[in-house]
Amino acid sequence: MFKVDKEKCIGCGLCIKDCFVRDIELIEGKALIKNITCFKCGHCIAICPVAAVSTDEYNMSDIVEYNQEKFTIDSDTLLNFIKFERTVRQFKEKDVENEKILKIIEAGRFTQTASNAQNVNYIVVKNQIQEVRKITLEVLNSLGEYVLKSSTNTLYKRYAKMWIKMYNDFISNPLGADYLFFKAPVLIIVTSEHPLNAGLASANMKLMVDTLGLGTVFSGFFTRACEGDSKIKEFLGIERNQNIVTCMVIGYPDVKYSRTVPRKMPNIIWK
Repeated sequence: MFKVDKEKCIGCGLCIKDCFVRDIELIEGKALIKNITCFKCGHCIAICPVAAVSTDEYNMSDIVEYNQEKFTIDSDTLLNFIKFERTVRQFKEKDVENEKILKIIEAGRFTQTASNAQNVNYIVVKNQIQEVRKITLEVLNSLGEYVLKSSTNTLYKRYAKMWIKMYNDFISNPLGADYLFFKAPVLIIVTSEHPLNAGLASANMKLMVDTLGLGTVFSGFFTRACEGDSKIKEFLGIERNQNIVTCMVIGYPDVKYSRTVPRKMPNIIWK
């Protein structure tokens, strides 16, 4: 539960004003958290000027005191960083350290979630990438055959032919060219009951990937394979109620980019 140290509390009321669910009241000049409608967002911990609020539900050592120099990013630098982000499909034969993988997941863990559900999960695949690749290609091969028989969409058919070729190439030479995971050393699969929460977490994780000198491609082929088949979920031990939202294929880039690229002008409606 969340609680207030009455000896520290100065009764400023900042936590009361910032509590969206109105679970805090002032009694005899001290804040009291009722823990009735509280959904444990931690705003009261963050806003208290004297650090009087704590909880036994989370690890209080996670807390970092605000420091302007360490917490502020110049807006132009951030925008350039985002503009310079690239999808990477060429990776070095080099392992990604577990310390870096955990830091990427930390970026997801601290991403805001609706109602503070914190319902985003992460599956890290390193040792069994080939097994995951095989199952995924089997599913894509079956899907490709179905599309060729039933669809008139030219784009779908093009992908279908690609999936079938990828599967046949794998069967003939499992260690050959890899157009699914591009021989990257690690996958991080992000799941949630709430797709938006996992998507937001993945966006922050992508930023962290780039700061660590790594590169990633979000595997749309993998997530497509998971949509209509349970084999991959079963192999990875993912519960049925979980949506596989992203599959981040991660490694050290074996390619160097020298500049940003142009994009379409934004479609903005001002009211």
